[in-house]
Amino acid sequence: MGTSSERDEDGDEASPDRRRYDSPVRRGRAAETRERILAAGSALVHGFPTWDWKGLTFRAVADGAGVSERTVYRHFATERDLHDAVMRRLEEDAGLSYDQLRLDDLPALVGSVLASLSSFEVWRGVTEDPPPPLFVTEDERRRAALLRAVTEAAPAHWSDEQRVKAAALVDVLWNLPTFERLIAGWKLDTDQASDAVTWAIGLLVEAVRGRPPATGRRPAAR
Repeated sequence: MGTSSERDEDGDEASPDRRRYDSPVRRGRAAETRERILAAGSALVHGFPTWDWKGLTFRAVADGAGVSERTVYRHFATERDLHDAVMRRLEEDAGLSYDQLRLDDLPALVGSVLASLSSFEVWRGVTEDPPPPLFVTEDERRRAALLRAVTEAAPAHWSDEQRVKAAALVDVLWNLPTFERLIAGWKLDTDQASDAVTWAIGLLVEAVRGRPPATGRRPAAR
């Protein structure tokens, strides 16, 4: 007498001997499961007391999503893949897209990103340990996007050095330690600190579109 097959969280047959099949229903279930996994990962990161993501494990995410650890492995082959996907989710939640970044978008975008920091437990502090590879990669992506945005908008006569300096200044302003300093040192609240950073970046954007920032040096001969 036959019995019904047990299914896992993705709607697949639990037995490895049963051949899998593709269908709209199965794809929909898999997408829902992936969404639950990413939502659980995002929730974990928001509650971490530091920027160290060592606690973002397959087991922790599986528990938060209410699925098996095996199911998380099915969607993300390695822990780095899982961390990358959660990072992309956090960027989406903040309205951040490095691929589409343009200079004129910076004031509003930075304001949105800084405003989202208040939802993180760690928003007032950062670890002094060397950053993990995920954050090194993220920092490289951000710097490359900022330099590209400045280069696209800056006057043609600007030197590479001037473009790098302008992009670097935006990066320094759009950084957690700057936000922390405004709050801890100057006693601004989160909205005031976000407004201050957004305003300063807006001034930089206008400077890039107008004339290069004063450097204290005589302009190079053309």
